[in-house]
Amino acid sequence: MSAEFELTRNVTIGQYLPTGSIVHRLDPRFKLAAFVILILAIAICGTYVGNLFALLVCLWLFHLARIPLRYGLSGVKPAVPFILILAVLQLLFYGEIAQGGTIYLQYGVVTISSESVRLVIVSAMRFVEVIFLSSVLTLSTSTTELTHGMERLLRPLETIRFPVHAFALIITIAIRFVPTFAMEMEKMMKAQASRGADFGTGEWWQIVKRTKDMFPILIPLFNVALSRAEDLILAMEARCYTPGAARTRYAHYTAHGRDYAAVAVSVVMSAVMVGIPW
Repeated sequence: MSAEFELTRNVTIGQYLPTGSIVHRLDPRFKLAAFVILILAIAICGTYVGNLFALLVCLWLFHLARIPLRYGLSGVKPAVPFILILAVLQLLFYGEIAQGGTIYLQYGVVTISSESVRLVIVSAMRFVEVIFLSSVLTLSTSTTELTHGMERLLRPLETIRFPVHAFALIITIAIRFVPTFAMEMEKMMKAQASRGADFGTGEWWQIVKRTKDMFPILIPLFNVALSRAEDLILAMEARCYTPGAARTRYAHYTAHGRDYAAVAVSVVMSAVMVGIPW
């Protein structure tokens, strides 16, 4: 069977890889806060050197979490077509020209300038960095820890009657279902390919053809998604889950020095990313 059908090997978001590293042992509350700070800094940073530094930080986090870099890089592969489409649109139709910028090509609505080139490179680096950070976070944090950590961080919003527990549960379920849907999609592609369907024969740059080839599995995939959601609802009801009800907590987290240090390091790194002027 062609490697094109092996979707689960290219999905790192939503997986959990226990390696016992210091990143795995961090308090999920502080870990989430540190990663949110880094992601916000990446979103703000618009310089080449700043994003290069952010990319080095992501690679360092993979090493610190003892996660194979090759496995982390595989998570970028599914996003390559979207990055390419976005890059082409930004390159051709970003009309703004910064002061002192250079116009390389101008034809009708198409304008290629030094500013559009900078935006393409920086946006691509941002996508890769966010995917890397999301992969490190989910690979080093279990679903239960993500739920508890997010709920604790958002607890102040309960004063304005925001459904914190339900929101945290929805987010973690959505993240957890990413590899599940990838596995189901892989099964459907293999099943239809055995019946003569054309999957995986086009090269990665043939985006239109590959997108058209995916249409026959969209409806079955939605059907599986609804079936999985129904099974999850029945399982939660069987365990007497009641939305909005007062709940006790089995896990009680205690912060240590390394947790505060992780947040401090993320703040320093974020300041360096945003503060680099080049």
